[in-house]
Amino acid sequence: MTYLEPAIEVDHGHIGLATFEARPPELKQSHSAKAQRYSQHSVIFYEGDSAERLFELDEGIVMLYKLLPDGRRQVVEILNPGTIFGAAAGETYDCSAETLTGACISAYDRREIDRSASLQRHLTKCLMSQMELMHDHAVLLGRKSAIERVSTFLMRMVPRRGGEGCVGPAETGVDSHNIVLTMTRQEIADYLGLTIETVSRVISELKRRGLIKVERQDQIHISRVCGICQLTGIH
Repeated sequence: MTYLEPAIEVDHGHIGLATFEARPPELKQSHSAKAQRYSQHSVIFYEGDSAERLFELDEGIVMLYKLLPDGRRQVVEILNPGTIFGAAAGETYDCSAETLTGACISAYDRREIDRSASLQRHLTKCLMSQMELMHDHAVLLGRKSAIERVSTFLMRMVPRRGGEGCVGPAETGVDSHNIVLTMTRQEIADYLGLTIETVSRVISELKRRGLIKVERQDQIHISRVCGICQLTGIH
């Protein structure tokens, strides 16, 4: 995918950001640590594969998804740099992981993590942060309308705006923002629990209201951030 160089601030699809503590020295010095570069749309592991390793996303964006027996896909989580993933309660992974962009990912032997109390504590903190995001996403899927879901998706990619700690346009001096999407319309639909046709209709409605402009398939300009925020269902 080729990106245009925008004239104003752009966020490259960081969805539902979580803040993680710096990785402990034991993790940095782990003998099992192996960093590997992946191209866009590379599968890291499939649902049902043996869960022998944990992964840490150093660069790029990764999606976790599950497939239903009839082939339908539900994207369950979008991961940003700093996220640890691949933790499994059993012996196999319960979902599949695929890169949405080029990515650098470190892999760690699960047995080494199990033997270290400090690494276990670090993993627990990371998973608790991810659980909070999953709770928010459960509300989105279970209670929000189509326009609220798409608006929430867009707001998650606007730094320091929406929800707790929103600085508002008074502090930033602007009420617009450019977003470069790392997801296709189909992937967005699978993440939001909608059809691709519904996502397209909502985007057209937001355009009609003058809230957004679609510069390209992978680039959206939010003309009024506050206007989108008011459609998220949190006000």
